[in-house]
Amino acid sequence: MHRVLSVDATLAPRDPGAPGQFGHPVAVPDDKQEEAKSRWKEGNFNVYLSDLIPVDRAIVDTRPAGCSEQRVHNDLPTTSIIMCFVDEVWSTLLRSVHSVLGRSPPRLIEELILVDDCSTKEYLKEKLDEYMLRFPKVKILHLKERHGLIRARLAGAEVAAGAVLTFLDSHVECNVGWLEPLLERVRLRRTKVACPVIEVISDKDMSYMTVDNFQRGIFTWPMNFGWRQIPQEVIKKNKIKETDIIRCPVMAGGLFAIDKTYFFELGTYDPGLDVWGGENMEISFKVWMCGGEIEIVPCSRVGHIFRNDNPYSFPKDRVRTVERNLARVAEVWLDEYKDLFYGHAYHLVLKNLDVGNLTQQIQLRKKLQCKSFRWYLENVYPELEAPLVKASGLLVNVALARCVTVENTTLALEACDSANEHQKFNYTWLRLIQHRELCLAPASTAGALGLHRCQGRTRSLAWLHRALAASQPGLTDHIVREQLPQPACLEADPSDKALRLNTCDSANPYQKWQFGNYYAD
Repeated sequence: MHRVLSVDATLAPRDPGAPGQFGHPVAVPDDKQEEAKSRWKEGNFNVYLSDLIPVDRAIVDTRPAGCSEQRVHNDLPTTSIIMCFVDEVWSTLLRSVHSVLGRSPPRLIEELILVDDCSTKEYLKEKLDEYMLRFPKVKILHLKERHGLIRARLAGAEVAAGAVLTFLDSHVECNVGWLEPLLERVRLRRTKVACPVIEVISDKDMSYMTVDNFQRGIFTWPMNFGWRQIPQEVIKKNKIKETDIIRCPVMAGGLFAIDKTYFFELGTYDPGLDVWGGENMEISFKVWMCGGEIEIVPCSRVGHIFRNDNPYSFPKDRVRTVERNLARVAEVWLDEYKDLFYGHAYHLVLKNLDVGNLTQQIQLRKKLQCKSFRWYLENVYPELEAPLVKASGLLVNVALARCVTVENTTLALEACDSANEHQKFNYTWLRLIQHRELCLAPASTAGALGLHRCQGRTRSLAWLHRALAASQPGLTDHIVREQLPQPACLEADPSDKALRLNTCDSANPYQKWQFGNYYAD
């Protein structure tokens, strides 16, 4: 074993006085403000400043104390580094390449594959090919048509020769000693997927900023990726050190190292995903549920320019593409929890989204003998609140203090009894009021109500309860049917203790209802 090598720490940079050296912020001169502003759109960051900064600038070693003392094995696997881009800014792409080659032990890099996803900029053709001739390990793959990030990565993976695939974005700066700790984790076990700590290169002043050591990737419904700090009490209780590996429920997706054979065994990314978005969810669920682990390696640090928008175009618009990708992931991997996803993204139910053919992905999951999403929640991400229904139990009318009861296939209001199975209802994420396989629905007679067999994501059986709290606070406790020309509310008829639909009235106590248990608003 040997200590992690501090290759090209650039303690003595080629030009110490150059703008942005050591990751310092750079200011745009007053007389160049307009030019800087006009060039922003080229990359959705400060392109003018990027061009001022040396392509091999020094950055401060931001690793926690102790990382430079860590030991790794001498026989680490070699890696193919895959960097995909479309119309990337010249200086930024070069800085990404220089940081990889300048701060990695050369023997570990099999090749650096630049995948040009059919860029339109002239400088990314012959000029780029010519520039990279000075680096024998750089190979450029010019795709003849636009693949999108996901399929462009797969094109790079197909031709890669290294034992490990390391994916990087094309607007990064790798820090000192970044590569060996990642390869060490994959060497320990081939089903480990290792991610660096992603630090921030400011889109405004190009400064390199460190981030909190105890962050990990998570998601909230409906599958929104984010970063969350491990709580201080957990750090103290488990005596977590700054250099300790962090288990990560979901990875950001742009920067990670994975054993090449394992990546192909997992079926790579779902080829049915378009362009960009959701692929990090898909690969994360696949790794965890099919026997692998995702880890953040605190001694590996890579800076990344976070942009507020993609500077490239989507064949369809960005939102629609990402939503369709996420729905595809939900259908394959979330099991009974997919209703929770659709409940938080109910507009997708209304759109009747076409997610494409899922047969291949469902068969792959069976073949890999992957665990359930419930297992993932219990073992990998127990902090995520994931109730299967929004509310359950007795459905009580506030005015009568009586409960909706199923009698054969009809409904009545009876004295409440928590042990009575005929009084147990669920209010689902798809907005159904459900008793076993039957759902509350209007009967053919005007205003009357009955039970219908539930039919998946049909909007015709949907009710709103507590969902109007923000727009119509007076109807918070009402159960509203909104698909009618005029919204109507569920009402208890006090004379014959039956149910009916009536015009919503915020002051009418016979229209106010409470479920026994609420799990989400």
